[in-house]
Amino acid sequence: MLKEFKAFVLRGNVLDLAVAVIIGAAFNKIVTSLTEDIIMPVIGKIFGGLDFSGYFVVLGKVPATYTGSPTDYAALKKAGVSLFGYGEFVTQVVNFVIVAFIIFLLIKAVNKAMTLNAREQAATPAAPAPDSAEVILLREIRDSLQRRA
Repeated sequence: MLKEFKAFVLRGNVLDLAVAVIIGAAFNKIVTSLTEDIIMPVIGKIFGGLDFSGYFVVLGKVPATYTGSPTDYAALKKAGVSLFGYGEFVTQVVNFVIVAFIIFLLIKAVNKAMTLNAREQAATPAAPAPDSAEVILLREIRDSLQRRA
């Protein structure tokens, strides 16, 4: 059972998937901060605003009891207003692309390491097989005949 589990885990696709999930989870906060705090403000500045994730179009009516700002995406969303939040969607797409690129680089590094390891193993000559009992007996006979001559 342990051998079957080892064979299952060491399959290329399973290993790639496991690495992608682990790296994606581990770098989630870093990538989110990179996206929201560095990349999206630059993109927002290019397109005329500083908070790109706040770009939206109001699709429904704002409740009469709503007292917040009509430009506050989070507050409007919390109030139950129907919104088309394209800025938040773009932020999430950029976040996904960054995570996918990091995973790509990691998989590329792992594949390169595995290729180098395979080359090293192929370059290392295999240890010669131990001599069989017949070969040992024939050598003894040869040596015995050489001593008589």
